[in-house]
Amino acid sequence: MGDKALIAMSGGVDSSVAAYLMKQRGFECIGATMKLHHETDESDDAQRVAESLGIPFFAVDFSADFQKEVIGRFVEAYINGATPNPCIDCNREIKFKKLFGWATRQNIERVATGHYAQIERDGASGRHILKKAADCAKDQSYVLYFMTQEQLKRAIFPLGGLHKHEVRAIAASQGFANAEKKESQDICFVPDGDYAGFIERYTGKTYEGGDFADLFGNVLGRHKGMIRYTIGQRKGLGLALAKPMYVRSKNAENNTITLCENENLFTKSLDAADFNWIAREKTSPMRIRAKTRYGQKEQWATAEQVSKGVVHVEFDKPQRAITKGQAAVLYDGDAVVGGGTIV
Repeated sequence: MGDKALIAMSGGVDSSVAAYLMKQRGFECIGATMKLHHETDESDDAQRVAESLGIPFFAVDFSADFQKEVIGRFVEAYINGATPNPCIDCNREIKFKKLFGWATRQNIERVATGHYAQIERDGASGRHILKKAADCAKDQSYVLYFMTQEQLKRAIFPLGGLHKHEVRAIAASQGFANAEKKESQDICFVPDGDYAGFIERYTGKTYEGGDFADLFGNVLGRHKGMIRYTIGQRKGLGLALAKPMYVRSKNAENNTITLCENENLFTKSLDAADFNWIAREKTSPMRIRAKTRYGQKEQWATAEQVSKGVVHVEFDKPQRAITKGQAAVLYDGDAVVGGGTIV
């Protein structure tokens, strides 16, 4: 495997500029779009960019894997009362596993993507370190916490040192038609944002209503099916209550949703399973900063591995609406120490 690089091209501006920058670095580039589901297909946009850059282009069908590893997990998690992050599953199971495997079979060592993150090699430990992007507003290190040393060794993130406005400027300078293309804020396979409707269509089932209850078990009303609610939600409960109430927890076994006042949404601790260590080996307890959702600012905490693959995180200050199924990611400065799924 020489200086070939596979470029994961989605049809968006970020992956298009990543391809351009990789070619500028002198790599022999091959573009590839992953066909994932029928809701959207942007391979035409990606192919046009590849043609303008004069690089070979392939459309690789991972739709069966996407159905099983991303959509299937998403649906199962919601049914069981969790709130999943399908973008993490897609990156972990499809882009950095299936696509990397496809690249290996094509005798291609390096794989570049349009992620906003950076990879450095620590001279002392020899480990590859995942770090935040230069553009804090676009940083995607949170959704990449699962990356292995082998994946970090092979991956290249050409946009890690750039800001979004610089990326768009490069795209415009090259005449890319997607230079001003808007970014989707929704899950790609649920473009209308109606998760409950999607799950019912996917499973062919309807999900029965159950009780809303307070922290003392008093019934406050009826909900319309557990899949329609998320932790911390206040709007759309359909209840006339004397004070604002929020979803605190969901019990799939008895189909009950517990509501509470805002102050009762705050907790100081969590356990994260399937934990992946990046920046260091399993040394604990340790002082780190942690975040429990993509848009959150990291908060000071102490982390300790309590059993195989499970890390306990104790925050200095209570955190709002820590949610089962989301990721807890630990940071040491700009470096990702590791992360896992909140259980």
